[in-house]
Amino acid sequence: MDKYVIHGGRRLCGEVVINGAKNAAVAILPAVILSDSPCRIENLPDISDVKNAAYILEEMGAVVSYPDRHTIEIDPRPIDTHVVSAEVARRMRGSYYFIGALLGRCRRALVPLPGGCDFGVRPIDQHLKGFEALGCEHSLDNGGMISVVAPNDLFGAHIYLDMVSVGATINIMLTAVKARGVTVIENAAREPHVVDLANFLNTMGADVRGAGTDTIKIHGVQQLRGVTYAIIPDQIEAGTYMMAAAATQGDIIVKNVTPQHLASISAKLVEMGVRVEEGDDTVRVTCDRQLRKCNVKTLPHPGFPTDMQPQITTLLCGAGGISMVTESIFSGGRFKYVDELRKMGAVITVEGSLAVVEGVPRLKGAPVRALDLRAGVAMVLAGLMCDGVTQVENIKYIERGYENIVDKLASLGADIYLEKDPGRAVYQVG
Repeated sequence: MDKYVIHGGRRLCGEVVINGAKNAAVAILPAVILSDSPCRIENLPDISDVKNAAYILEEMGAVVSYPDRHTIEIDPRPIDTHVVSAEVARRMRGSYYFIGALLGRCRRALVPLPGGCDFGVRPIDQHLKGFEALGCEHSLDNGGMISVVAPNDLFGAHIYLDMVSVGATINIMLTAVKARGVTVIENAAREPHVVDLANFLNTMGADVRGAGTDTIKIHGVQQLRGVTYAIIPDQIEAGTYMMAAAATQGDIIVKNVTPQHLASISAKLVEMGVRVEEGDDTVRVTCDRQLRKCNVKTLPHPGFPTDMQPQITTLLCGAGGISMVTESIFSGGRFKYVDELRKMGAVITVEGSLAVVEGVPRLKGAPVRALDLRAGVAMVLAGLMCDGVTQVENIKYIERGYENIVDKLASLGADIYLEKDPGRAVYQVG
């Protein structure tokens, strides 16, 4: 099995350039289906989730080309199916966005239940509630395929989400832009990638208003045109390197970011005694002391993001005193990774949605596993801040969301390398 090998204890210094946002990319690529002409998407991260989404489009008949590793050109006109096959789709959570996009294009979709990371209950009931309000019927077959059909066309509706859901907000947007009349989504998610999708759709000719607030109004249109569009920087990748600076008492300039997207992360780092200096499209993070304890609660944007929860919990393992981390977005297993941190000497008690973290002088290197994308990168952070050697296995999860993480960390001074499994079969998409 491929793994990362990390010799910890190195202070990280230098500059790191952030790639395009994974969470925006996996929504915008399915949205290309809605266009009546080719699209060019730029600033894409070179990660497995993006490659899988592009491969799904190719399987459906789209013509896909890559001018460079961060740019993709897609001609959706040859697509002649409403079916997404299961093999690749079940490798990624964002495959469910093909439901909304196909409904907008074809008025029907047959898509497998989503895959991706397993860290608790993430139902799609709010997605289905939105589709029903727009005039759709749905069913689930024994093979785990979801069928959603609009037998009498799509019609605008007033939809109140019972809980703030990024996935449901995006999927309803994808369907409603081609529905008849006006759709209003209340209690909508406000995350930066929701705004980025709205901007992309509007560039194509949609009429989406209010993205970034809790009420989104969509006037349906009949036609969307192909465009050239650049993805926003990745908020979570940026936050991870900010945490890496704090974890190693380092000095890192994080480039190609939108500082306002990082406000909740910066605020917690400052509370812990870290210096954060914002530029126009950079943040500089420096730390020269032991971190202070703090309490963290994940919340919908603009609150502290759930996708940064494993990273900050790991960081708090080295803080003085006792900290509490509350997970309010996902129920169930988002703290599964704590058992891996305990192998490294972390003192953490989990009770339901609360983790109580007692700081220790140093973590110790150990063999650990990536249990999901963000928990996996948290193991990398732990390896950077500990004594001895850490081996991180199951790195396929990390590769879903972080481009060239080994090279980027090594350029900052980390002693890290990828150890390849000589018997590994190489999986390629496309």
